[in-house]
Amino acid sequence: MKMIRKYINAGLVMLTFMTIVACKKDKNESTAVPTLSAVTNLTNRSANLPSIGYGEWIIITGKNLSTTFKVDFNGAIVKDSLVFANDTSITVKIPAELVDPVNNPITVTTKYGTATLNFKIMQPMPRVDDFNPAAGAPDDEVTIMGAYFKGVTNVTINGLAATILSSTKTEIKVKVPAGVSYGAVVVTTPVGVATATKTFGLKHVIYDDALRNSWTNTSYSTLGLVFNNSDVVRRGTSSILVNHKGFSALRFRLSSKFSTTGYTMLKLSMYGGVGTQGKKVKISVSPAAGSYELLLTEGKWTDYQVQLINIGTPATIEYLTFQEFSGFTSNIYVDDIGFY
Repeated sequence: MKMIRKYINAGLVMLTFMTIVACKKDKNESTAVPTLSAVTNLTNRSANLPSIGYGEWIIITGKNLSTTFKVDFNGAIVKDSLVFANDTSITVKIPAELVDPVNNPITVTTKYGTATLNFKIMQPMPRVDDFNPAAGAPDDEVTIMGAYFKGVTNVTINGLAATILSSTKTEIKVKVPAGVSYGAVVVTTPVGVATATKTFGLKHVIYDDALRNSWTNTSYSTLGLVFNNSDVVRRGTSSILVNHKGFSALRFRLSSKFSTTGYTMLKLSMYGGVGTQGKKVKISVSPAAGSYELLLTEGKWTDYQVQLINIGTPATIEYLTFQEFSGFTSNIYVDDIGFY
């Protein structure tokens, strides 16, 4: 019994000692409130930065920082595993996404207080991946897809401001400005400007809801052709339904011949019916210049921009042909055909 009591007493002494050691403050640990002075990066620690981007590693300099247990970037708390602190600096990785596109203050919390540094941590430059539909009339709604759209300040089409209906970090909905039927799509945020690689609309229309500008139908060998189809439409009220068989063709003619001066590309949208995935449609022109093959996507509209250089840079075009070139029998739908 005495031996048991001896071990219990020894254990209590050891526990008390460990508690005292655990509670004892490191002699190098400051109890003063933290202060923050600047931000540098890991490659040049002597140069204070005016700003930096999302997701970067940085060093926050200051005083009394050794007991840091929380780093907050405008509400985004950094994981403990990405924070390394001593008395005069904190090495930390900025989160990949923050609330504001530019102004994201840094707040540091230690055992003895908090400090905030107003600093510009900026989202990347905006990026436009696509927009839908590819053509439209004034007041039509267009959805722009991409990334880093937070804080979007302006969208223009052909240089004119489009009304922004809504926006998220990956999508913007706008109205086509009055007087605009074609042009470049440009997105501006507080960080920078991005221009879509795809162009909007048509300068010269062959078909939208009907044949335009004196173009006529000279298609051949199809199993069926409907110019006012309303079942599957890219935009507006109608599309062209082509019931293809092997090597049949949708073909248009302009008897006066279309001059390509001032134009750089042919544009159109196609929807592949059942069994058309990866099948080919060949574009050719007459007078003969060259040809170009498009790949179809089954069950989906695809917008194509074909540079005229890819079909031989024709100076004039009398016939424009879209020929089935894989030997399939199926429906395809075509809409918004013209030149830009």
